[in-house]
Amino acid sequence: MAGNRTGAVTEREPETLAAPLSELTPRQICAELDKYIISQHPAKRAVAIALRNRMRRRKLPPDLAEEVMPKNILMIGPTGVGKTEIARRLARLANAPFLKVEASKYTEVGYVGRDVESMIRDLVDVAIDMVREEKLEEVAERAEMNAEERLLDLLLPPLVPSRTDEAAADPERFQQTREKLRAQLREGRLDDKMVEVEVRERSFPAFEIISSSGVEEMDINVKEMLPGLFGQQKKKRRMKVSEAWDYLVQEEENRLIDMEQVSRTAVRRVEESGIIFVDEIDKIAGREAGHGPDVSREGVQRDILPIVEGTTVNTRYGMVRTDHILFIAAGAFHITKPSDLIPELQGRFPIRVELHPLGMEEFIRILKEPKNALIRQYTALLETEGLQVSFTDEAIAEIARYATLVNSQTENIGARRLFTVMEKLLDDISFEAPDLPRKEITVDAAYVHKMLAEIAKNQDLSRYIL
Repeated sequence: MAGNRTGAVTEREPETLAAPLSELTPRQICAELDKYIISQHPAKRAVAIALRNRMRRRKLPPDLAEEVMPKNILMIGPTGVGKTEIARRLARLANAPFLKVEASKYTEVGYVGRDVESMIRDLVDVAIDMVREEKLEEVAERAEMNAEERLLDLLLPPLVPSRTDEAAADPERFQQTREKLRAQLREGRLDDKMVEVEVRERSFPAFEIISSSGVEEMDINVKEMLPGLFGQQKKKRRMKVSEAWDYLVQEEENRLIDMEQVSRTAVRRVEESGIIFVDEIDKIAGREAGHGPDVSREGVQRDILPIVEGTTVNTRYGMVRTDHILFIAAGAFHITKPSDLIPELQGRFPIRVELHPLGMEEFIRILKEPKNALIRQYTALLETEGLQVSFTDEAIAEIARYATLVNSQTENIGARRLFTVMEKLLDDISFEAPDLPRKEITVDAAYVHKMLAEIAKNQDLSRYIL
């Protein structure tokens, strides 16, 4: 519809699955994760079983399904080994609402800061956006049709009924003219023409409500509370046809989408398939012996506990039960250990998997194998400048070696070190790419050594640059 004017709806790239999600076995789920994440098979197995158990639960009788709780997962491993990526890819694979939070960002109830219940409100917001995007795709064609008719009405106002006999032939000529305008509109020939559009302005503000459950921004419709005081203002604004098209399509989409239905669907999706990834849980482990509860540690753990156990949280879209939300917690546990968490919280993460540090072999595979491999990303970026860059196997091995070396000499940040090494390696090429006369470059081991050897040799320098 509307020729080259389609595209008002932004579509998220779906995962291409070998089979429908409900039919994916744990082995197939691991295979899908292998496309993006190298190694860490125990962690992949754990999340694959958790996802498969969700599908199994849906096939149970409702009374039994209500009793089957998700088996939450605790991932233990250093930074940069794939903990967050595993959880994010799992959520995308399941098309489930997903939220990543840092446990260290929360404070105990009664203290200034974010309370733990806000993670559920944030997850609902994510689900609302997901469901709304799906509904937008459903109504996109209809919204564009309606917007086109409204735009044609602005370009050629409808006929006013006349009693004269001469007007008998007007409707036919009017329709012919309208169809000519429609063709020109679809071809984009009227884009720069000015039209007068009636736009609605929001006449009530968003307020921040401070309550016992923390600070939550809520949209309060003051118009409904005080109808005589606040009226929705309308004003006419002149704009180009191309701008008017975008505005009218958006207005039609909002009119066609039932937000109450979106809210109900989103809340149900959160309750049935939501995933929350709680990072840095090791930062709130440990207790201050003899000094009472620690606000930043044990107090936060005790506040997280009922959310993980299963409670009901009040959100702007209604009450949300957390009983069947899957929680995946992660931490490096360098200083503390999982047993330093309060016993009740430990018991709510029965599945524990350890992710091992990554070495040179894994780095070589990360650079080459995944669908989003770094070498593939950088070559694609430079191809946009017409520059063909290729890497020899020896060069890739050298990049992995330098990343491993710097990780061993400074802080071990895992695969994230590859980003800093690649950026430094391709710094000159990226800067000069638009102006290079030669449009084919081969990065070999000698070039890698030339760009990185001096920095890697100087530990103080590599600490800042790599």
